[in-house]
Amino acid sequence: MAGWFLDPAYAPLASDFASLEAVFALEGERLTRDPLSEVIRIERAGVRYYVKRYWGAGKGLRRYIGRPRVKAEWQNLKNFAKWGIPTAPIVAYGLERKVGAFVRGALITRELDRTEDLALLAERYDPRLDDARWVDNVSRQLARATRTLHEHHFTHNDLKWRNLLVNDQVELFLIDCPTGAFWWGPLLRYRIAKDLACLDKVAKYRLSRTQRMRFYLQYCGRQHLNAVDKRRIRQIVRYFEGRE
Repeated sequence: MAGWFLDPAYAPLASDFASLEAVFALEGERLTRDPLSEVIRIERAGVRYYVKRYWGAGKGLRRYIGRPRVKAEWQNLKNFAKWGIPTAPIVAYGLERKVGAFVRGALITRELDRTEDLALLAERYDPRLDDARWVDNVSRQLARATRTLHEHHFTHNDLKWRNLLVNDQVELFLIDCPTGAFWWGPLLRYRIAKDLACLDKVAKYRLSRTQRMRFYLQYCGRQHLNAVDKRRIRQIVRYFEGRE
């Protein structure tokens, strides 16, 4: 049994996006590929789209138990939009099962115009990262988005600079979240520390200590650190010790 949804706004593209069969027949520029999935980019009428196609959920019981990765991603992106977190517009999504087992699925998103990911900016030493006002603008947006996720007991689980896009209007977008999930109690606190550590993994090389601390205070919504903050910061800076 297959279920498929195409946003009515993209009905003119039905010949390409109207079904799983049509989506899996698409050809385009391959960006990534692994044993379970691939991402291709196509262009229609001057607009580019990212097509993520999954043909596996893992071995054995993974095909039957739990939420398929593709479903997790479209649900997470829809949550981002519901919570007011800018993200990539969803064009279409769906999956197919046979006798309860995952067979294949796909997610299509529209490209965010004139955006670049922060990891790319860091790699090329983009001068915007030396502009204190620009950094503070992005920092405030990121702090607000991250706090919103965590206030909903949700963590991204891959909150890296490559998954943060910024456009020429200095607007920030969060993308690519197939492993994000809801957590509670000690597990939530651990996952929050992981999200913040992922952000700091590049920040410690490209931003000043003052900027990093300012981001944390913006995230907390406080002017000064308390005892809990100090413990969490120690956990954040030590999170990747021995793993880099």
